[in-house]
Amino acid sequence: MDLTALETALNTGWILLGAALVFFMQAGFAMVETGFTRAKNAGNIIMKNLMDFSLGTPIFWLLGFGIMFGGTGKLIGGLDLFTDAGGDWATLIFQTVFCATAATIVSGAMAERTKFSAYCIYSMVISALVYPISGHWIWGGGWLAEMGFHDFAGSTAVHMVGGVAAFVGAAILGPRIGKYSKDGKPRAIPGHSLTLGALGVFILWFCWFGFNGCSTVALTGGADVTAARVFVTTNLAAAVATVAVMCITWIRYGKPDVSMTLNGSLAGLVAITAGCDMVTPMGAAAIGIIAAFVVVFGIEFIDKVVKVDDPVGAVGVHGLCGATGTILTGIFAYYTGNDVTKQGLIYGGGFSFLGIQILGVLAVIAWVVVTMTIVFKLIDKTIGLRVSAAEEIMGLDKPEHGLVSAYADFVPATASVGAPEEAASEPVPATAAVPVTKVSSEGTPATMHKVVIITRQSRFEALKNAMTSIGVTGMTLTNVAGCGLQKGAAEYYRGVPVDATLLPKIKLELVVSAIPVEKVVETARKALYTGHIGDGKIFIYDVADVVKVRTGERGFDALQDEE
Repeated sequence: MDLTALETALNTGWILLGAALVFFMQAGFAMVETGFTRAKNAGNIIMKNLMDFSLGTPIFWLLGFGIMFGGTGKLIGGLDLFTDAGGDWATLIFQTVFCATAATIVSGAMAERTKFSAYCIYSMVISALVYPISGHWIWGGGWLAEMGFHDFAGSTAVHMVGGVAAFVGAAILGPRIGKYSKDGKPRAIPGHSLTLGALGVFILWFCWFGFNGCSTVALTGGADVTAARVFVTTNLAAAVATVAVMCITWIRYGKPDVSMTLNGSLAGLVAITAGCDMVTPMGAAAIGIIAAFVVVFGIEFIDKVVKVDDPVGAVGVHGLCGATGTILTGIFAYYTGNDVTKQGLIYGGGFSFLGIQILGVLAVIAWVVVTMTIVFKLIDKTIGLRVSAAEEIMGLDKPEHGLVSAYADFVPATASVGAPEEAASEPVPATAAVPVTKVSSEGTPATMHKVVIITRQSRFEALKNAMTSIGVTGMTLTNVAGCGLQKGAAEYYRGVPVDATLLPKIKLELVVSAIPVEKVVETARKALYTGHIGDGKIFIYDVADVVKVRTGERGFDALQDEE
């Protein structure tokens, strides 16, 4: 057996596994960004995430890879158009998916008001020039690499580049309509699906094992030990950051904030990415705790003080935590490969390594701020960066992509020609006559009342059973959302109080005649009463008449098999 060939195959397979996992991060980002924004923009978000990768792949192959790895210059690699990467196909695909990750981070921060065409142009530019040049400095043998700057899997090279570009783009673009009041106070604009957001976070956490772990680019020669340690530190930092954010928001907002805690998981992952190979588990936990404070207070600072509208928290998660994690590597570094070198400041390593880390972060921030300001300003002055106010209010799915809704089956739709109709249990011949209208058996119309009950969704079964117990069987149930004078329960979204929370409710409608309306009301009150705000309300209306469509019966007779 050729052991050298086996070793090469094993290492190549490890890189390709990592490439596949990092590619799947695109699905994670798509779910996070879609869930944390409004439903009327869901299709637009998905399309942007799809095109980040689809445009970035050929652009990076055509130009970006050569700039990043095509030479050993201090500032730029070189030109290697339509590169074959010297036959190193594994490195080419591995770096391609990393490039796409940097590009897609910007999507969420600029969501809900950016022209799709403008976004496509930005995506090509960052993949062709911005990411490859700073990437060359760090990973391609450039000046930062020569100084000893360490960014193992891309806290700075990938995440901070995307986060800083996101900040520049969102700042130039301006906030969404209604985000800030006239006095400058931020308003909460909650996303439409925390479920999708959570799914995205779990996907990203899973894929991060490939993002960080497979960045060893080998499993032989002792790299397997490093890879295993990277898995441990990556997971630990994410978990600790998640718990810390939960605790911070619980204390700060009175309840553990779901959205911010999900961001906390990503904050820990981003922060540990630079030094996951160098730190101990204790160092990883410390980085996770620090990242938790950075992401919570960073997102609040960006939103409330700087007043840059970032719908998904991308600037705080990727920009601030990317920079923080890279700098913290200079404090907590303990290993170099599998050797104990104690380069970190707290282990007596001095300020030299920490200074290099800080210099690298500042240099990359300056590079991205300058280049992306030029790019976004040029786009804005030419084809325009932002959609019109009318398009933004409508949602970008319709004007930008022709979608009525990304959730077409879940919204009311008008009947269309050829649409199937609900089959009747007993088909009526086309020539059948409409039944003669009947009157009440007692000769005079009976008194009829419509009762509308609005209450908590959780009380439906108790209410239904109570109504059934007094003989009411005809009911119409609707899921609704609303609030009373209290404007809903106090709620925070990313640290911003929600002006009026439209709480999920049910609306039960019924019409009674034979059963006294007083009995219906008292029975409903007994079933719903807790003594707390939100028990609900009961509305009573006089009903002039009722007509049963099938038989034509009216009034009291029309209700006889409905109550």
